Amino acid sequence: MIVSANADVAAVLYEIGEILTIKEDRFRSRAYLLAAQRITSLTEDVRKVKDRGELDQIPGVGKSIAATIAEFLDTGESKVLEELRESLPPGVRQLMELEGIGPKNAMRLVDELKVSSIDDLEKAAKEGRVRGLKGFGEKKEQNILLSIGDYRNRQTRFLLGAVLPIVDDMLVWMRGSPAVIRAEVAGSYRRRRETIGDLDLLVASNDPDAASERFVSMPPVERVVSHGATKSTVYLKGHLQVDCRVIPPEAYGAALQYFTGSKDHNVKLRIIGVKLGYKLNEYGLFRREGDALLASEMEDEIYGALGMDWVSPELRENRGEIDAAMEHKLPKLVKLEEIKGDLHCHSNWSDGSMTIKEVADKARSLSLNYVAITDHSKSLGIAHGLDEARLAEQGKEIDALNDELDGFRVLKGVECDIKADGSLDIADKVLKELDFVVASLHSGFKGDEEAMTTRMIKAIQSEHVDAIGHPTGRIIQKRKPYPLNLDRVFEAAVARGVAMEINAFPERLDLDDVSCRKAMETGVAMSIGTDAHALNQMEFLPLGVSVARRGWLTAGDVLNTLTVDELTRRRG
Repeated sequence: MIVSANADVAAVLYEIGEILTIKEDRFRSRAYLLAAQRITSLTEDVRKVKDRGELDQIPGVGKSIAATIAEFLDTGESKVLEELRESLPPGVRQLMELEGIGPKNAMRLVDELKVSSIDDLEKAAKEGRVRGLKGFGEKKEQNILLSIGDYRNRQTRFLLGAVLPIVDDMLVWMRGSPAVIRAEVAGSYRRRRETIGDLDLLVASNDPDAASERFVSMPPVERVVSHGATKSTVYLKGHLQVDCRVIPPEAYGAALQYFTGSKDHNVKLRIIGVKLGYKLNEYGLFRREGDALLASEMEDEIYGALGMDWVSPELRENRGEIDAAMEHKLPKLVKLEEIKGDLHCHSNWSDGSMTIKEVADKARSLSLNYVAITDHSKSLGIAHGLDEARLAEQGKEIDALNDELDGFRVLKGVECDIKADGSLDIADKVLKELDFVVASLHSGFKGDEEAMTTRMIKAIQSEHVDAIGHPTGRIIQKRKPYPLNLDRVFEAAVARGVAMEINAFPERLDLDDVSCRKAMETGVAMSIGTDAHALNQMEFLPLGVSVARRGWLTAGDVLNTLTVDELTRRRG
């Protein structure tokens, strides 16, 4: 099992860039932040690039940053970062972890309140000292307290997208042992919740000692908390806890059902079992009288014995799935293999790191039939957004590429900025000629619900919009959704035939599952886009599909299941 150093290197560069931002060294800050993005986008381990002596050939990485990377890879430390850390007053970096606290406010809080940690700031806010600072006030003080609560919560939870590759490696490792018959990760991971607390690894084995030994010897294990034949607990790097339970093969289905959860789903199942004269636990489904075993080896047998269809793990949240299973009315959830294209992707024409041809080649390698190039529009200057003239030039490049491609299509699109008044920043006559237009909010998030809803609805009513990108603007664990009346937004979308996007980027997953279901029930179509800015980010599509499945969506609810011709006809 090989653990890439890319994430660690990128984290060092990001931190250097953020501290330089505090110091208002904008040129160097931007250079380090760009380099961090490039390292994150690498499709190979950065250590291999260093071994070839090619660090300074990575786009955006000059000689000085290459030296910083090499030093960190050789020693595990960075003198540049250490010196910058020491130059800051204690607590500034930590305060910047709070939503709504940027570099300047962090410096002010430290300087004027003499706080040096989040705990100090919380005490100051509870004592009413924050509101006394110029430009803060009581509302901002309360928001800081809420941000502190959110910060503490996310210290124990991990993004699904960050955990997925860890689980993939762990399962490859475990399944490589002859002592392991089956291995799956249950819990909120299997249900594809957007954040994960810890991991529940279930292993079927007739040799529990060998299976558990295999588990605690995984290379990423940093600390073994407990080690036994049937249950072991370890911590991986980053304080991710993994509990491993070794189970006899004949009881594996019952254990998988039980430990997948959710708690509310399982409680309702047990209640149904009691009414039928059964008892259900992690060992199996039994008759209450005589303890006769009815089912245990396979999950579907347990659901079948209770008189219902097997319920997909993503639905097990006690949101009506059990009643639907009993009535044989569960939806046929959309599958990854039904997705024919990615409808939100960036190239190096704006702030992406890949050429359009590279995007197309990557999409083809993922067995897709099309991809929409939706680079940022001109209002987003920081992202090198395209104006009408550059969009036309990009269109010529796409046309030439499509002439060379067989059985694949690159769609001409744009992620068009929604301005403060709800209008779009690209002329209608240009939007009309595109294949797929995503309209998104990228600024001005502080309006009240009425203002934000009106702004969004005006964009939806624009004649050439196909989808609204990352509709609520949330960034998981970092930024709350902006205030929107989603009922009104969905009604407007239905009236105009505009889709709502499921943005598959791990930090977004926006719309969320609950809102997806509400949109679907209102009659809104959904689109899925990775919002990829680097080639490896195009592999986020399964995350978007997971959100769709948790939202009860079928293939018919998702635009990406359409062929290119069907998508074109839909646009008219």
